Amino acid sequence: MDQKKLDYFKNKLINLKERIHGDLEHLQGHALHNTKDSSGDLSGYSLHMADQGTDNYDREFTLDLVSNEQDILYEIDEALERITEESYHNCVECEAKISENRLEAIPYTKLCINCASKYDRRRKR
Repeated sequence: MDQKKLDYFKNKLINLKERIHGDLEHLQGHALHNTKDSSGDLSGYSLHMADQGTDNYDREFTLDLVSNEQDILYEIDEALERITEESYHNCVECEAKISENRLEAIPYTKLCINCASKYDRRRKR
């Protein structure tokens, strides 16, 4: 892969990382901060058990999203490191070239389509 394309993917990864950081700040604020306002009004807290269950589900769902986004940030950092090491476009399993179409769709991927398919089949078992 030539330097121009590597720079393109590096910029794409950096922009994705910045967007995810913004999303994470929003999600974490939503999930982790109490809705009680400074006047002591408890109207933001659910008093009915079903509402409490819904609130707990929503909080747990949001925290799962945060965890997934953090995993993607880790993968982006690994991809940026692979760009520096000049191994970005190589599959970490079989060392085959990862297609540019795949990198365009998932710029932080570390597996070619064949290895990713094998991984998904193993995971489903």
